[in-house]
Amino acid sequence: MIKLPKYKYIFALLDLILVNISLYLSVYFVELYQNKIIVTRLSIEEIVIFSLVSLTFTFIFQSNNLYKIHLIYGKTSQLTAIIRSFFYGDIILILLSFFFKVRFIIDSRLFILFFTLVGLMLFLIFRIMLARKIIRKYFKVTTNRKNILIIGGGRAGILMATKILFEDDLNYNLIGFIDDNIKTGTELIAQKSILGSVKELVNIVEVNKIDEVIIAIDNIEYNRLIQILEECNKSNVNTKIISELFQVVSKKIDIEKYAETPLVEVSPRINAAFNSTLKRIVDIILSIIGIILLSPFLTLVAVLIKLTSKGPIFYTHTRIGLNGKPFEFYKFRSMTISNDDDSDRKKAMAAFIKEGKTQSENGTKIINEARVTQIGKFIRKTSIDELPQLLNVIKGDMSLVGPRPCLPYEYELYDEWQKKRFSVLPGCTGVWQVFGRTQVSFKDSVVLDLYYVSNMTPWLDLQLIIKTIPVMLLAKGGK
Repeated sequence: MIKLPKYKYIFALLDLILVNISLYLSVYFVELYQNKIIVTRLSIEEIVIFSLVSLTFTFIFQSNNLYKIHLIYGKTSQLTAIIRSFFYGDIILILLSFFFKVRFIIDSRLFILFFTLVGLMLFLIFRIMLARKIIRKYFKVTTNRKNILIIGGGRAGILMATKILFEDDLNYNLIGFIDDNIKTGTELIAQKSILGSVKELVNIVEVNKIDEVIIAIDNIEYNRLIQILEECNKSNVNTKIISELFQVVSKKIDIEKYAETPLVEVSPRINAAFNSTLKRIVDIILSIIGIILLSPFLTLVAVLIKLTSKGPIFYTHTRIGLNGKPFEFYKFRSMTISNDDDSDRKKAMAAFIKEGKTQSENGTKIINEARVTQIGKFIRKTSIDELPQLLNVIKGDMSLVGPRPCLPYEYELYDEWQKKRFSVLPGCTGVWQVFGRTQVSFKDSVVLDLYYVSNMTPWLDLQLIIKTIPVMLLAKGGK
C-alpha cells in the first residue's frame, strides 16, 4: 500500500476547512448584501450540502494534482488548477442544491459568485503564498528532479535530451536512453548513453528509479509505438510521447508543452474512476439541457426532413461502442431510403483504414451524393444530423466527448492496437472533430483517440465541446 506524505493529509484537511469557511462566509455576505437578518444557524439541508461540497472539493483537488509537490511549488500551474477545481466545484454545488431543493442557493447567483471569489482569495493566500513555506518549515519534502529516460536515440531523442540538459525548467534529470538499434553503452550526448533495449525497459526503470519515460522516435510505426507503450505499462511508469501530430493538435487544445515541444501523457490516469463518474454526470445533465434548449430547432429540422422526402425522421444503424459492443446509433435522416449496401464506400473505407489516406482523399464521408436530400446537404455539412446522438448519451451508449463510433465492418478491419480507442465510450465530438476529421489519416485519428483515452478529464471535455461549436457553425465538421 502506498503511504502518502504527511503534508498531503494536512493540506487536505486545511482545504476542507477553507472550503467550509468560504461557504459560510458566502451565506453571511449574501444576507448582508440583501439587507437581511443575519442567520447564524443553517438548515440541515445546507449543512449536508456544505459537507458534501467540501469533501468533493478534496477529490477534485486530488484529480487536478493539487497535492503533488511539484504543482504546489509552481505558482502559475497551481493557480490554473485551483481555478479549474472551483469551476467543477461550482457545478457540483449547484447540482446538489437542486437535488436537496435548497432555494437559498438555487435562487441566489450571488451566493455562487461570493463563494467563488472568497474561495479563490483564501486559496490564493494559503496555496500560493503560504504552502511552500509550511512545507519547508514543517515537512521533510524536497523537490528532487524527476529521473527521465528517453526512448529513442535518433534526432528527436537527442533534441529532447538537449532541451532537458540546457533548458531545464521542469526539474528533469536525464538518466539515459533506450534504443533497439544502437549498441548498449554508446554515449550520445553529455555523457548520457544507451542503457539497453525496449525489452529491458522494466529492469532499467527499476534499477535507475525512473520517474518518467519520454518516447521520442522519428516517424515511429504505429504498431511499434503500441508495443513500446505496453512495455511502459508493465513498468508502471509515467509515459509521454513527442509527436509532430501533437505539435499541430496543441494549437487546438491545451496540451502540456516543454520548451515548445508538446509532451502528450499516455499512461493510465490515477483518478480515472473519479473522472469517469464525473464525466457521466456531466454528460447526462448537459444532454438533457441541450435537448430542452434545442427542442424548437430539433422540431423544425424534423418537420423539414418529413416534408422534403419520404421516410422516417431518424436514421438508426448499428455502431460499435465501448469495448467493441454494438449499439443502436441515432442521426437525423439526410438521405433517401435505399437498399443499396454501398459496396463502394466499404472499399473506400478499407483503403482509408489500411492505406493511410485521409477521408478527403478517398471520399469515405459521402456514401452516395445522389441520395443526399436538400435538407440533408445542410445538416450533414453543419453536423446538425448528429444532434440526435444526445439520446445515445442519455441512454449510456455514448458520451458527449470521445472516440468516433464505427460501423461493424470497419471494426473488423482494425488491428488490435487500434481497437484500444474503444476502451472508453464513443463520443458525439472529440479531438478528431476539432482537429478536422476529414484531414487526418485513420492511424493519426486513432493516435488522437488514444491521447484522449489517456488524458480524459472533464476539463479536456469542456475544451473540446467549446471548440466544436465554431466547427459546426462554420460547417467544418462534415461534408
